[in-house]
Amino acid sequence: MLGIELSDDVSRLDIARIHGWLASSYWTPGIEREQVERQIAGSHCLGAYLPDGTLVAFARVISDRASFAWLADVWVDESVRGQGLGTRLARWFVEHPEYAGVRRFGLATKDAHGVYARLGFAPLARPDRLMERLSGPFAAILEQD
Repeated sequence: MLGIELSDDVSRLDIARIHGWLASSYWTPGIEREQVERQIAGSHCLGAYLPDGTLVAFARVISDRASFAWLADVWVDESVRGQGLGTRLARWFVEHPEYAGVRRFGLATKDAHGVYARLGFAPLARPDRLMERLSGPFAAILEQD
């Protein structure tokens, strides 16, 4: 992990690369670039960069910075997977002063429960109190998981 810099400077993000990652993900296959751009514009984004400036990981949080935060789109490039970078991205947000007072920090994952458990994430304490409304082109994909 030495030499990988984390930055929330949106001007450094490689939108084309992020779009490619998300379009190939299980949670947003085929997502349009315009939608990725809107998601980035409405979120607190974090990139991980090699010393040469190449973006190798991405994550974002949607939050009111008071009571709720949602960690989304955590992606680590295959070339640097297995080195703890996903945990490092998530920890950066969980420990960020802007989210210190957030009462509920949520996320969804199909295959990285262990990564997030190390940071205190757990299954829903009261799943009977939470609901969701799926819509749009990805609703059918999400309902299959």
